[in-house]
Parts: sequence; structure tokens; C-alpha cells
Amino acid sequence: MENFPVISLENINGAERSDILEKIKDACENWGFFELVNHGISPELMDAVERLTKEHYRKCMEQKFKELVASRALEGVQTEINDMDWESTFFVRHLPQSNIKEIPDLDDEYRKVMKEFALQLEKLAEELLDLLCENLGLEKGYLKKVFYGSKGPNFGTKVSNYPPCPKPDLIKGLRAHTDAGGIILLFQDDKVSGLQLLKDGQWIDVPPMRHSIVVNLGDQLEVITNGKYKSVEHRVIAQTNGDGRMSIASFYNPGSDAVIFPAPALLEKEAEEKKQVYPKFVFEDYMKLYAALKFQAKEPRFEAMKAVETSPIATA
Repeated sequence: MENFPVISLENINGAERSDILEKIKDACENWGFFELVNHGISPELMDAVERLTKEHYRKCMEQKFKELVASRALEGVQTEINDMDWESTFFVRHLPQSNIKEIPDLDDEYRKVMKEFALQLEKLAEELLDLLCENLGLEKGYLKKVFYGSKGPNFGTKVSNYPPCPKPDLIKGLRAHTDAGGIILLFQDDKVSGLQLLKDGQWIDVPPMRHSIVVNLGDQLEVITNGKYKSVEHRVIAQTNGDGRMSIASFYNPGSDAVIFPAPALLEKEAEEKKQVYPKFVFEDYMKLYAALKFQAKEPRFEAMKAVETSPIATA
């Protein structure tokens, strides 16, 4: 494996700050992904999240998934399936308003642990955004402010299980895509691999590590940095054996009415080299487009947003 970036945040406020910032900068510019250890979220909390997530899947979701597989006769497919993913999921929204009370079948302990985990992840996401600002030469808080819109950011968690799959060559756990949003924090199974990213035309495994948080950048950070940082294509390969793979991905995204555009401070620095190449748009408009085109290349999405960029958008 080509030195996938694993970064410890342990001494981020001490003597190693500049070294850690340099590692994050390199990861953002060359990978679009990195894996954090010593990130401040307690191992005990992460163990509780994992235990309860796996229990919830076995108790409430496994049978439904088996019924779906049977209804579509997926066990015996002979040709590649391109219209679905081999995953069982549910989604929890945390911000601007939580919907965790409305999600059926979650017991009280799971709800409580999930809420605490989301608070810790929100704090980590905002800390990371400020580290990115520092690396980019943007004022502290710039990214959080851009994401804020009028009601604050959108923050939610996709809880996924990838059961063992009889035909992993024909059905992907999750088809290749880039993430539409801002910054994504993933707590993944440390025993079962499957997540891969595309780098220099090669699919590279993201290593499963105990108590780590995998971070990747979404399309919005590519736009705000005017392409200095890129959102990177990734996928999940289904596995044939074992108990399946757990994945808990939390998306810290701009608010629906947030206006997204390349940071003027970056354009000033790069004016000699390149002009603004990314559009200005309202985040919700981008998400509507993304919903239909998730598993296609991101560049046409950016071009489509440029095409609607005719009427002025207030940024005050």
C-alpha cells in the first residue's frame, strides 16, 4: 500500500503542530483522504457505538436485507448489477435539527450513545475545518462561516452494514462516487476492509484501524479551494465471508441556503496562475443535481452549476 496518510492529532497544540499541519496539507492536496488517530474521541465511546450498531443491524435490519436479496434473486446474478448497492443503511440527521427520536427501532441506549458520538464528531469536524483554514492561509473560522448559511450547517450520519456478498465481482457494496458535501468523518470496521479510493488511476485500500476516524473531502471543499484540494472518487467492495462490515459516515455539510464559491483570498494568491474555475451556487441546488447524478463524474455537475450561475446570488 502506497503510504496511506495516517495522522496523529495527539500533539496538535504542542511542539508538533507544524509537522501535523504539513501532513494534513499533503493529504488534502495529494489524497483527498487521511486517517486520524488520537483524535480526542474516547475508545470506550467508539466501542459502544460499534457494539450497539452491530446489535441493531442483527436485531432490526438483517432480516429485511435478506428479504430484499431474495426478492431480487441477487444470490444468483450472472451479470453486473449497476442500479443498487449491497448495503443496509439508515440515516440520522443531527443539525440543524435532530430527527433521532423519530427513527424507529432504536433503543434508548443506542440513541443516547449516538447523540454523544455526533457531538464529538461535530466538534472534531469544526476543529479540522480550522486546521484546513490555517493550511490554506484563510482566516480562522472562514470555512465554518461559509458552511453556516442562515440556519447553520447540515450534519448527519449514514449508518451502513455491508453483509457478506456471494458475488462481489458483480455487485459493489457501494458504487464509485465522490461525496457532495463538506468534510466527511468515517468510523469504519477495524476487522473487515472494503473501502477503496482512486489515486493515479489505481484503487487503493483504506486500511481498517482500531479507533481511527477516516476523513475525506467533499465537492464543496474542492469548489471553495478552487481545486487546490480535490474530492476523490471512492467505493466499497463487498466481501464474501465473515460477519460483514460496519461503516458510520458523518457528513458535515453546508447549510441548505449557504452560498458556495471559491474563497476570494485564494483567488488573489493564485490570480497570476489561474482564474476562478469553479462556479458559485446555493448548496441545496447542488444537492438536487447530485441526487440524480451521484454515481457519475463530478466535473459535469460543476459545469451544470456554472450554467445556472447567471442570476446574482447575495453573499452578505
